[in-house]
Amino acid sequence: MPKSTVVEIPPQEHAQMLAALRRARYGYLLALHVLLLCAAGRTPTDIASALFCSRSSVYRTVRAYRQDTLGWEHDAQGRLLPPLRTTVLLPTLRRSLVALLKATPRAYGWCRTRWSCATLALTLQTKRGAVISGETMRRWLHEIGWVWKRAKLVAKDDDPHRVERLARIRSVFEHLKPCEAMVFADELDIHLLPKIGCAWMPTGTQLEVMTPGQNEKHYLAGALDPTTGTLHYALGPRKTNVLFRDLLSVLDARYPADQYRRLYVVVDNYKIHKEGQGRRAMDDGPPAGDPALVANILPPRQPDRTRLW
Repeated sequence: MPKSTVVEIPPQEHAQMLAALRRARYGYLLALHVLLLCAAGRTPTDIASALFCSRSSVYRTVRAYRQDTLGWEHDAQGRLLPPLRTTVLLPTLRRSLVALLKATPRAYGWCRTRWSCATLALTLQTKRGAVISGETMRRWLHEIGWVWKRAKLVAKDDDPHRVERLARIRSVFEHLKPCEAMVFADELDIHLLPKIGCAWMPTGTQLEVMTPGQNEKHYLAGALDPTTGTLHYALGPRKTNVLFRDLLSVLDARYPADQYRRLYVVVDNYKIHKEGQGRRAMDDGPPAGDPALVANILPPRQPDRTRLW
């Protein structure tokens, strides 16, 4: 025996459904049609044939209406307001979307650090009642000028003497004499294992990238001369004070004492710049009593090399 889909709709609610059907361009049009046709005594087969939907959709809509789970809302005058469904980015939705993007997902209850198209669509549906797909949200993001790309890492700026030190560096650089030079030094890691990212490839296939075997790391210490654009560097298997002293040896050879009376080396507060022999070599010249270190780092000269912190 077929299930009964006849529903009894009060006359006032029936009139509201008809008015909402005339006003709505998007929203639960299918649900409205199904319920109105059921109220008119049509069978699920006739409704599914007329609306080009399945019989299960008819039963599901009737069950949701009886359980009051369709999610319809009413305005202040009691008129039925079906949820807004649009593929056009209206000005009000644009402002709401920009406000979401400026906040973090955690502010809206998501355990995420980045917004995705799906989470933006669901959040906008909760806040504004706009039912959109993830692909529509992706198109909207491009429309307002947002793109999907990697973020960049920045150093924490908590140095209370930052402004003073930058001013000192700029002052020294702007008043360099012909017999003086300034370089900016730092270190970086070199990974031999290639980093895999996204790429376009045929469906059902996956590109292969050959690895060098076990990953190895090498380190590079470099110093940039902003006046000439020349980059001086030294390589090493470990990022230690030895690598920094090797860089000082390179700088000592590239800036001979008979041409440069003073060399300023600007570095950060990493420990290898401040510990052991490298610090004494920059502050006071080569340490006494260590002939090998004297030969490998800085030969005796007057005046000494200068370090800016």
